[in-house]
Amino acid sequence: MTFQWTAVAAFLYAEIVILLLLCIPIISPLRWQKVFGIPIWSKITNYWNKAFLTIIVLLIVLFLDAVREVRKYSNMHLSEKTTHAPPNAFDHIQMKLFRSQRNLYISGFSLFLWLILRRMASLITLLAKEMGAQATLEMQIADTSEAAKKCLEENEKIQQTLKEKKKCSSADMPNKTSEKLKQEVENLKEELNEKNCALKKSTHEMNAVKKQCEDLQKEYDNLTKEHKRMQGSSSETCNKKTL
Repeated sequence: MTFQWTAVAAFLYAEIVILLLLCIPIISPLRWQKVFGIPIWSKITNYWNKAFLTIIVLLIVLFLDAVREVRKYSNMHLSEKTTHAPPNAFDHIQMKLFRSQRNLYISGFSLFLWLILRRMASLITLLAKEMGAQATLEMQIADTSEAAKKCLEENEKIQQTLKEKKKCSSADMPNKTSEKLKQEVENLKEELNEKNCALKKSTHEMNAVKKQCEDLQKEYDNLTKEHKRMQGSSSETCNKKTL
């Protein structure tokens, strides 16, 4: 095996080992994300796309070369069978055909696993991001549920305190109403006393005015009597003078 095909075979074995490591269920995608997050990978990231495309181009070239050799030695093998060549030449061609087929399988599987490795790494990174988002979402849901439970407990406490206050206020209502009624009765009594006093005062004044009217009536009667008497006496004196 030449150097180039030895390197391709080693690359194929390395790909198989890496894919087996990535398929281990014990190692979660979050841990792989931590591994991918090592600072050395961030430095290599700038050259990663170029290296990926370069390796793909090399593997495609080697794969096409292996296909060419397989077709070449396949045709030679058929021609040797038809021409009845010596056994040594036939074995040599068959060995070349076997090597070209081996190189074809090595290059083809290396190219195929290289594409799968790239896709698997991107899927693991995406899955790790989704798992991290899910973990944060679960934490937010847990915090929200705890806050909702606290709000419900506080609401129940507030409702309980309101019920207790209502009970206390309903128990204090008769006392308050009785005090209010007593105050209104006292106010009414005071108003009634004031009105009685005013009524008494007005009756006294009315009696006084009535008495004054009676006195004035008596004086008026006396004056009218006196006036009549004086008129009578004056008429008598005038008659006497005329006689």
